[in-house]
Amino acid sequence: MRIAVIDGQGGGIGKHIVEQLRKRIPELNILALGTNALATGAMLRAGATEGASGESAICYNVDRVDIIVGSVAVMMVYGLLGEITSGMAIAIASSKAEKLLLPIQRGNILLVGVPRTPLPHQIEALVIEVEERIRT
Repeated sequence: MRIAVIDGQGGGIGKHIVEQLRKRIPELNILALGTNALATGAMLRAGATEGASGESAICYNVDRVDIIVGSVAVMMVYGLLGEITSGMAIAIASSKAEKLLLPIQRGNILLVGVPRTPLPHQIEALVIEVEERIRT
């Protein structure tokens, strides 16, 4: 099972996701895909197996993983303060990989019907969902 963690900016959310995945599922093959080298580096330091940065790397690798995790913003053009290009959003959305995305609500996006819960609780729920997917 190979999982891509996608993040941008400083990689803070991706870093926390990688840390929790590594703690709960040590043998997991985690690919850190950052919109920039800073985000990728943070996820690698947190325990990702390997990493790559930029639009080309993201577009190339999203079809080579089983599960994609990150913020819902990774599928929105200009998401993550403008770091998600249309090419990235299309590649991620059209990937056959299962997408488990955190409903992080920033800017002018409001996901109606989704309770606002603290990020650590969202990440915990995400990791539990990954564990369930791996078992089945």
